[in-house]
Amino acid sequence: MSTIRMTGELRTDFECEASGLPAERWAEAVFKIGDEEVVLEISVEKEVIVALMAGEKAAWKGTLEGLKRLLRGEIKGR
Repeated sequence: MSTIRMTGELRTDFECEASGLPAERWAEAVFKIGDEEVVLEISVEKEVIVALMAGEKAAWKGTLEGLKRLLRGEIKGR
């Protein structure tokens, strides 16, 4: 039997909510804005890996700790 290692939630300003979405190894959220997509993917296999894509040519992928350091300005993206 699979083990639930993370759960996901999604909320919108239209009072729509999905919560408790189970995942064993990975999950992704895809937001479509016109012809563009913004994708957030999380993997929890060995360590937590986060990937963020905005369209086809803009992406970042690294560890959760690396994302925290990037957002704090401690490291540069590309």
